[in-house]
Amino acid sequence: MTFPTDIRIVETEPIFRRERARVPLKFGGVVMEEAIYFTCRVRVENRRGKVADGYGGIFLSDVWAWPSPHVMHSLRERVMQCVAVRFAQRVGEYGEFTHPLDLFYEVEAELHRLARDASAELGAAETLPMLGALVCASAVDAALHDAFGVVNELDSYLCYGREHARDARHFLRRARATGPVLESARGKYLDEFLRPAYEPRVPVFHLVGGLDKLTRDELTDDDPQDDLPVSLDDWIARDGLFCLKVKLRGTDLDWDLQRLIAVHRVAVEQCAPDRAPVYTADTNEMCDSPDYMVALLTKLREQSPAAFDALLYVEQPTHRDLALHPHRMDDVAALKPVFVDESLTDMASYELARSLGASGVALKTCKCQSSCLVTVARCHLEGVPYAVQDLTNPSLALLQSAGLAARIHPVMGVEANSRQFFPDASRDVASVHPGLVIRKGGMLDTSSLCGPGLGWQKAGSCVAEAGE
Repeated sequence: MTFPTDIRIVETEPIFRRERARVPLKFGGVVMEEAIYFTCRVRVENRRGKVADGYGGIFLSDVWAWPSPHVMHSLRERVMQCVAVRFAQRVGEYGEFTHPLDLFYEVEAELHRLARDASAELGAAETLPMLGALVCASAVDAALHDAFGVVNELDSYLCYGREHARDARHFLRRARATGPVLESARGKYLDEFLRPAYEPRVPVFHLVGGLDKLTRDELTDDDPQDDLPVSLDDWIARDGLFCLKVKLRGTDLDWDLQRLIAVHRVAVEQCAPDRAPVYTADTNEMCDSPDYMVALLTKLREQSPAAFDALLYVEQPTHRDLALHPHRMDDVAALKPVFVDESLTDMASYELARSLGASGVALKTCKCQSSCLVTVARCHLEGVPYAVQDLTNPSLALLQSAGLAARIHPVMGVEANSRQFFPDASRDVASVHPGLVIRKGGMLDTSSLCGPGLGWQKAGSCVAEAGE
């Protein structure tokens, strides 16, 4: 089946730059102080012979996607850069006209080979896992979706229906989904699960990292002396925040309990009277078993019922490898919903997580736009809740993540923490999309996302600077 809007790849261009954090970001057992930002430009041609460029970007965050104690950070970065370049080259070699979703599933399987080969050639003691490989591919995938809309002079989110693409069942089958969902997807199209236009204002989640200071009384002369807040209370006052994501240790029950209570106390004191605070909790898979989270939630409900009630869900309490660590989540889910994040890399992991009692899933554009869209369809078909979370996304990655959240129906808004940790990395898009870079009233203003593609090429200025 072919469509007039199908595209073929003319060329790809990977671009890298290093960004340093304003303040360290601690999550799980690691601290992130700098990262490589990967921008990809993709030039495509449609069947009418028109040519246009699309752009995507992402942090190659090995500390999150490949936290190996057996491979040095610098080598993990080199492997991920290598995979990003080779994946862009492989996409550039795909000579047929097709839809970006079909192209993704054509080349997705090759990510395993690219990861294995690059890891071996560069002398890594372990192979880059699929989660890390998806991060490497995500900027290329985003650029394809952007270019698809630009070359056809269409909003990319309006290009997933019957006039431009196959039905949801086709893509779920390509993603290797199994079960009754395939039959329920017959005759339905991905655009049926999307908003027809960007939600103009989206609640934004602020990250409370493990090293973050909660009140201005904790500040010292070593903290940044710039025009941005440092402590949580000042951030809430400045940005009107009411949605928070709290990083926990997962190994120190008393510390985690007191941290949740303290964060809630600050939020109640600082949030606007008409904005009841809500938050999520994330141990970044540091818990040995679900019993830790059951104990934490039980104590939280006993000691601070208001804080317990304000908790929307908990995220990925135990190890990401569900095959090796098949913990059941029923007891946790009986207290609060459990959303999987690091575990979710394909439909097989989605199905395994659900079979183990996971309540919902965390979508991240660093796992690829194509995969997110197909997962959204499945979640709607099966009544599974989902959230849109972050990879400390700045620049184009921020625009993509916020744009996705504004076109789907997540549990509550979108996480966007690059303003806290990497504010300078978004300077290239700030003049065109100020409402996405600067948070006001606890919201992101998506009104600047418009025009063809994924909406970030307004006036062409931000993508020109992002590609420099």
